[in-house]
Amino acid sequence: MVLGNLLLFIAGIFSCASGAFVGINIGTDVSNMPSAPEVVAILKANQITHLRLYDADAHMLKALADSGIEVMVGITNEEVLGIGESPSKAAAWINQNVAAYLPSTNITSIAVGSEVLTTIPNLVPVLVPAMNYLHKALVASNLNFMVKVSTPQAMDIIPRPFPPSTATFNSSWSATVYQILQFLKNTDSYYMLNAYPYFGYTSGNGIFPLDYALFRSLPSVKQIVDPNTLSHYDSMFDALVDATYYSIEALNMSGIPIVVTETGWPWLGGANEPDATADNAETFNSNLIRRVLNDSGPPSQPKVPINTYIYELFNEDKRPGPVSEKNWGLFFTNGSAVYTFSLSTSDQITGNNSDFCVAKPNADPGKLQAGLDWACGQGGASCNAIQEGQPCYLPNTYQNHASYAYNDYYQKKRSVGATCDFDGTAATTTVDPGMFIYYFLVISLTYLVSLSVFLQMTLN
Repeated sequence: MVLGNLLLFIAGIFSCASGAFVGINIGTDVSNMPSAPEVVAILKANQITHLRLYDADAHMLKALADSGIEVMVGITNEEVLGIGESPSKAAAWINQNVAAYLPSTNITSIAVGSEVLTTIPNLVPVLVPAMNYLHKALVASNLNFMVKVSTPQAMDIIPRPFPPSTATFNSSWSATVYQILQFLKNTDSYYMLNAYPYFGYTSGNGIFPLDYALFRSLPSVKQIVDPNTLSHYDSMFDALVDATYYSIEALNMSGIPIVVTETGWPWLGGANEPDATADNAETFNSNLIRRVLNDSGPPSQPKVPINTYIYELFNEDKRPGPVSEKNWGLFFTNGSAVYTFSLSTSDQITGNNSDFCVAKPNADPGKLQAGLDWACGQGGASCNAIQEGQPCYLPNTYQNHASYAYNDYYQKKRSVGATCDFDGTAATTTVDPGMFIYYFLVISLTYLVSLSVFLQMTLN
């Protein structure tokens, strides 16, 4: 029991280090793919803290050890059938691809397949069984508190996403989606959504303006409003996420957060793909990062941040299809950026600025409380996560809560002149404060495991 609670505490505290996050996907259809250590070096150089793999590549998982990067591993569509038919294969997969690397490699989730409902419908009968078998294997290994199981789905299973308030899942998939949602609710997991405003715009026949897809402001006469709720949607991204929340609600389910596991914009296209440009890709990804890191949700779920993974790290030049399919990457394989884009509101995907604002260890508690109150109030910091019962509440100390609020304020406002002082109670550091807690807890976990083994041997 103690071990399980500590694992849960580690997972919760580590996720508190940065609040809402922007991660990145790594595809594999790449010529001249750098070695795994070189890939990790690129990730670290650009302060990328969350990574999604489409498989469980042993070289990558080894190279990610002790990096602190949170990793989502993938079960390929080809693997789903065997796992969905055999609990023993699920257990073997967990032992080989998850348990073998924890805690050094910070694996936090498993993506079961990729858009299975719409791409390989013959796997649908075994999808939920595969998820259940994997979760049971995690429970058997006492890893279910650290590692969550879900399955990424495309927006295509919601045929009419606008207006969001009337969106529903395709009736052909309702029974399976309901089973998926039940699993996510029962295991405290989240819905994985692949949402691409690029495709929503290019297939929309001019219904929505390009600025709406790129997070740009629209004049009042062109603003997008849901006629049923009168909610204003500043971006197609928010509308797609909200359409999914409403679709979940239409199946009488709630309380399941959404994580966007894929989104992005291609920077190069063919002659018939005029919107796939470097300027549009730069605008979309810069504004996406700024949007996600404001820690808010869409109109129907304003207090639920939209954690998001950008598609993708490198251009997958070996992918079939149109020119745009090969050109979604943010970086070339030598680590240089494909285009310059603004990362001023995020230190998570840039190597230019990596300062964090934290409370000084011996600061006066009264001043810390005053600084905390100001940051969460007038300063505009998002402090929901440090309220009682929320994931970042513990440890319940002035220093912990003030550090969270100070850093949230600093990261959001530094680009417009914010400083890290708070009446002398704060200072900047180049090390993410969450990492200190993470490594301390890993050491504590190691000690408790050793103590548990010793006590069991003594009692026997």
